[in-house]
Amino acid sequence: MGEGGRVLDRTDWTARARAHGARIEALIGPYLRARRAGVKHPVIDFLFTYYSARPAQLTRWHPGYGTVLLDAAEYDGMRGYRVDGSAATVSDEHLADHSHLVAGTLRILEATASRPPRLGCFGLHEWAMVYRTGEKRHPHPLRLGAAGTDAVVEESRLLCTHFDAFRFFTDPARPRNSMELTRADTVANEQPGCLHATMDLYRYCLRLSPLVGSDLLADCFDLALTARELDMRASPYDLSGVRDAAGRPYVAVPVETADGRAQYVSEQTAVARRGSALRDRVIDVARALDEASQTAGDR
Repeated sequence: MGEGGRVLDRTDWTARARAHGARIEALIGPYLRARRAGVKHPVIDFLFTYYSARPAQLTRWHPGYGTVLLDAAEYDGMRGYRVDGSAATVSDEHLADHSHLVAGTLRILEATASRPPRLGCFGLHEWAMVYRTGEKRHPHPLRLGAAGTDAVVEESRLLCTHFDAFRFFTDPARPRNSMELTRADTVANEQPGCLHATMDLYRYCLRLSPLVGSDLLADCFDLALTARELDMRASPYDLSGVRDAAGRPYVAVPVETADGRAQYVSEQTAVARRGSALRDRVIDVARALDEASQTAGDR
């Protein structure tokens, strides 16, 4: 939500918008240009295809609900905005129309934050998605081959708590998980150690945009990118030759080894810590939006 009903003049808000654009450019500018040319990326594409996001949703700057932008006629007609004269703000009507989404987002975020992180799943959900099947979810080869990949699954405990990962498990892999997950039980099972629960902070901000400001969205995207990279570096796929958004080669986290599992837990812990801090910020915004929507409804 806007910081105490801010009013930003054009010089201020255009500077913030330029800074936001520069930040996204620094994060994934070359990737976005390659994407426009039709080049696919096995790691970063997920943050747009799976989350059904358009790059413009990430690159366009929004101040968040409660902030007034002066001399901002270009926001006229933009989804969620009301423009009076040339002063633009996210409308109360847009908030009211999304009050159920705000409440649902707040419910799952608070439930997730209330639990201790569970570490040590070793990212084996990606392995479970190709277990005992001839099909792969990515065009890249398996580092250990099909038989070697299956053996890692069979020698491990599957501890997935995230339904949107579990639902892609192969049929033989599902009974191997520590619990049967369903969509209806998502709020009851989500926990902050899960890489996908952390990536979903980006999804929640996307869904609530422009009620949520772009600074918070960019912070969540930045962490989602880190989490997604760890997700795929620990996967069974051989990403030799694939480079990240900064042009660096991906280095596998070999979770089939003791050293690789220790490395995974270390990096997973770092992501979870950053995610917990960001989750608290998203909760604060969602609570403020929820209260504002109720107040507006009482008027």
